[in-house]
Amino acid sequence: MNTPSITIIGAGSIGTALGNIIARKREKEIFLYSIEQDVVDSINQKRLNEKYFPNIKLAKFLKASADPEILHDADIVFLAIPSNVTVDYVLEHRPYIKKDAILLNMAKGFSREQNTITEALSSKIANPVCSFKGPTFARELINKLPTAFTLGSKDPTHYALFKGIFSDTPIHIDFSTDVKGVEVLSILKNIYAIAMGIVDAHFNSPNLRFLFLTRAFNEMKNILIRYGGKAETMFNYCGYGDFTLTALNDLSRNRTLGLLIGKGFFTDDISDKVVLEGKIAVNVFCEEISQTNSVECTYPIIGELYKLFNGEYKISEFVSNIIRSDN
Repeated sequence: MNTPSITIIGAGSIGTALGNIIARKREKEIFLYSIEQDVVDSINQKRLNEKYFPNIKLAKFLKASADPEILHDADIVFLAIPSNVTVDYVLEHRPYIKKDAILLNMAKGFSREQNTITEALSSKIANPVCSFKGPTFARELINKLPTAFTLGSKDPTHYALFKGIFSDTPIHIDFSTDVKGVEVLSILKNIYAIAMGIVDAHFNSPNLRFLFLTRAFNEMKNILIRYGGKAETMFNYCGYGDFTLTALNDLSRNRTLGLLIGKGFFTDDISDKVVLEGKIAVNVFCEEISQTNSVECTYPIIGELYKLFNGEYKISEFVSNIIRSDN
């Protein structure tokens, strides 16, 4: 594939940041496909995404379009839209997508069928569907700071293709054929970031923080294996890197949710206004796990979160309940 044509579905913060980085090193246009006409006009007329990055001049080869016809020429399509709409969005636009175009899911959550997005898409379309996840804040990426992703694909030749695309850019990638594992970890890390936020809201203790972080890492690994992923995927950028970025940095929405819960400020009104994939995923995982295991005994951290989100709960006992679980 010679200089593949690339379209990114979604002109939000991560789609814009990724597109801008790729477009800076190419002499070929990269397109952002968006339903937000004001964003499209801002990018094309001013080389600014005034809604998401109002002070950052974008690369001259980064263009935007609200016309789905733009997908016809794309060899590679990045999916940078929310997880709950990704599958339906792709199916709706399937007539515009080339039959051999590579799709890369960047959303971190379950599909509406409560399986991974790559699984849901692969069962409905013939295109190769990959996962693209890593420890990445869009604000740092658009400012050209070194950033990492894991490419999850069943086809090992994709690794060389995307290494070429990202050569001479701040984006560094590693590779795994464990697509299911890459997807599952991207969901789990949000859950355990909530728990880490609760811990840090109650205790300013490095000892406890890293005790808890270790517990969380091992619990994630065990759930990953239960769902058919490979333990070694924990050590890709999508595993250890993305988890610790999300769990320990206050720019993380799910860690912030944990801090709000721990401080007693969390309300349903906040939940309704903020995209919180971790809260939704807790219920999906725990309801499936509980069919064969006691969640609280087997996975105490996610078990406590499930109780917290589904009834009266004394938040002051959250940490002690988990610590006691190994006694």
